[in-house]
Amino acid sequence: MAHPDPYPISDYLCRMQVNDALADKLAHLSRLEFSTAEKEEIKQDLQHMIGFVEKLNELELDHVQPLLFMSDEVNVLREDVVKGSVTREEGLKNAPVHDNEFFKVPKVIVNPNE
Repeated sequence: MAHPDPYPISDYLCRMQVNDALADKLAHLSRLEFSTAEKEEIKQDLQHMIGFVEKLNELELDHVQPLLFMSDEVNVLREDVVKGSVTREEGLKNAPVHDNEFFKVPKVIVNPNE
């Protein structure tokens, strides 16, 4: 049973319309598949999100300075300190598989065109 929408889209000015083509493109880009019912729900959710963001256009921001950083601090970083490290040979000594220069690991990303 559908629950009444607590945030009806009519409360928000929404110039961008979420249609089937947009939902299909987003599904393709995210490598997801949706049933017809799921697609309708996602379209409605996206429409709500866009409405919420567009609601911000109603704010009077002419005299508000843009916020570029969360604080006045700039580049608060620790000093670089040179510390000891291991040689390549020492690093590869306990590696189960290597070629005397690099660790060898199983392939985890597969190109579907190969």
